[in-house]
Amino acid sequence: MIEEPGFSAIAAAELVHTPTSQETGLVEKLRAGDRGAYEQFVAEYHQMVYSLALRLVGDVEEARDITQETFLKVFRHLSTFRGEAGLKTWIYRIAINQASNNQRWWRRRKKDWTVSLDQNVSASDDSVKIADTLCDNQQSPEQQAIARQRDQQLMLALGQLKHDYRVAVVLRDIEGLSYEEIAEALAISLGTVKSRIARGREELRLRLKNFL
Repeated sequence: MIEEPGFSAIAAAELVHTPTSQETGLVEKLRAGDRGAYEQFVAEYHQMVYSLALRLVGDVEEARDITQETFLKVFRHLSTFRGEAGLKTWIYRIAINQASNNQRWWRRRKKDWTVSLDQNVSASDDSVKIADTLCDNQQSPEQQAIARQRDQQLMLALGQLKHDYRVAVVLRDIEGLSYEEIAEALAISLGTVKSRIARGREELRLRLKNFL
């Protein structure tokens, strides 16, 4: 079982984060039970958590459950947040841990990882789909069709990667986190981050060589 969110392990990554005044102010308001701060927090981070969860597990309902559990754990553990990592990466770490735990639960029940690019990414906007987050809307219809086929293969290939590699590749190449942010979110060293991304990309390249 993955441990509850905490950042004692961050020392291993040899990273130091200085919390911004915005982060500090928001966390303090949340701890004080400020409803406006709660609404601001959910509005700012809900889509981020849901999109990440969906890309990691490939199932809409499971992603929604992970998102809900992530926010419950965030609010439950606000008292432990000390700013050793950025607020966003702290939330990412909780979401990743929750996704990992859910995946282990499903694997024990022999559920396969599947994904459709027609599944909705946004829990609040049914018009937003996975493909819309990967394809360039400025492309022609023909180009978008080709891109959607390519991205579908990409998402299926991601689901076949070792979990650690998939997380690292998704965080870097889809979510756009820096190596430092990924190290913070996963509480691992920069060297380990780079190694996982390199190995994950190589496995993807081999799996996709007939499609890209």
